[in-house]
Amino acid sequence: MRRGSLQYWHKRRAQTRLPRLRNQPSVIEAGGVGNMVAFKVATGRVAMIDDTHPGAKQQEVSRACTLLEAPPVFVYGIRLYAIDPITGYRVASKELLDKVSAQKLGIKKIKLDEGKINDIKQELAGFSDVTALLAASPRGTATGQHHFNKFESSVGGKTVEEKFNAVAQRLGKEASLQDFFKPGEYVDVASITKGKGWQGVIKRFGVARVSHKATQKIRHVGTLGPFKPGKVLYSVPHAGQTGFNYRIEQNKRILKIGSKADAAALNPSSGFLNYGVVRNNYIILDGSVPGPSKRLVRIRKSITGINTKGGIKEPKINGVMF
Repeated sequence: MRRGSLQYWHKRRAQTRLPRLRNQPSVIEAGGVGNMVAFKVATGRVAMIDDTHPGAKQQEVSRACTLLEAPPVFVYGIRLYAIDPITGYRVASKELLDKVSAQKLGIKKIKLDEGKINDIKQELAGFSDVTALLAASPRGTATGQHHFNKFESSVGGKTVEEKFNAVAQRLGKEASLQDFFKPGEYVDVASITKGKGWQGVIKRFGVARVSHKATQKIRHVGTLGPFKPGKVLYSVPHAGQTGFNYRIEQNKRILKIGSKADAAALNPSSGFLNYGVVRNNYIILDGSVPGPSKRLVRIRKSITGINTKGGIKEPKINGVMF
């Protein structure tokens, strides 16, 4: 009898629409960022040359793929971290924001702006890490959303000074997904699964229906447990929230990264079902991505080190069909 994986226990709803990332990649090129965001558009098929292993015969294969639209993203601030002397943990110490970008996001209180960059540079010895604060605008997409999606990303660099200078150069400027990711690279995808509301134990855990000879309910578990101990264990299936959970899938290969000009040839005549027309840069990933159409997805550099083992090989794509 299927009970699901306790790795994902307990099955609760995601707290925010922005997928969370608890781990950051250890290998990021200098000046690059660790993750970006995109919107799920549709799934389809791609015809490509098989190069998955050295013994492949270079034959054409058909694989499932997922299309994502990358909205315009700009860097609106820098966050500096320091080590708390009492707890020993890393804590956010200061934030330096761009005035124009902060005004666009509706941030009214700005303690440090771009005019204090030189002053912060002299204090970098007291900080342990630097991250970039980015915001994605969905207004040019077909999602129907209007609010900015603010997120944080780690920055590549060997020293704090190198990371700070890299973010300071991009402060207030647009950051494209093409600048940090390459075709053939393996990435991790974080998203929120399709929500299905409150469901019973049959749909939620795959419990079998009770026999037709049962005198009470049919779509429920046969027993909640023994008499002793006098409690219901957490492993016993119960009705509750189904779907809309945080999920991260590792090592998804980037098959193609396209620009705005290429998107016109990709769109169907009537637009994508449940989404619309793609008007921005797009990315095609191998396999599936959690969540329905218009779901916000975070694309992160792979934390498994698979890109450094075999290198990045750009795939040869013969055709894409959605």
